[in-house]
Amino acid sequence: MVKLNKIYTRTGDDGTTGLGNGERRKKFDLRVEAYGTVDEANACIGLAVLQIEDATLRGELVTIQNDMFDLGADLATPDEGKDLGYEPLRITQGQVDRIEKLIDRYNGDLAPLNSFILPGGSPAAAYLHLARTVVRRAERSMVELAQAEKVSPQAIRYANRLSDFLFVASRVVNDGGKNDVLWVPGKSR
Repeated sequence: MVKLNKIYTRTGDDGTTGLGNGERRKKFDLRVEAYGTVDEANACIGLAVLQIEDATLRGELVTIQNDMFDLGADLATPDEGKDLGYEPLRITQGQVDRIEKLIDRYNGDLAPLNSFILPGGSPAAAYLHLARTVVRRAERSMVELAQAEKVSPQAIRYANRLSDFLFVASRVVNDGGKNDVLWVPGKSR
């Protein structure tokens, strides 16, 4: 369990931050960027939750917010094959599978799309689209990081599926897609 007694430590004043394994990295390090972007996405999901009336969907998004902390912990603790003295928190295939089931359940009730969707339609949908784009940025950072260091494949899969779920959820809160704002190619030419 995490215990936070002191909020500031001054250890980051030199432009570094501590990873889960005790290693210090520059605050602009790609690993720090990846888990920082996950944190940003989580905050965006929090904004969406405040706009969503459906208690079931809200609860699922709050569960996802908890998963996002798991994802951040996974990314903040490099897997170097060393004994850390504890079992580091990692995203599991079960978490990925849960997101896939949510996508299938919610998308099954939506009409197929004939166009891309513009972010909007309702405040809840707009916030979900914002969260989706930030999750996509986090995923890009994770994939880039994976070119240089080990990153859990399940972590990358989770981010990929989560952005898909947030897209589907945006359609759900737009009255099942009826209030989606469709892209009209070349409309303002």
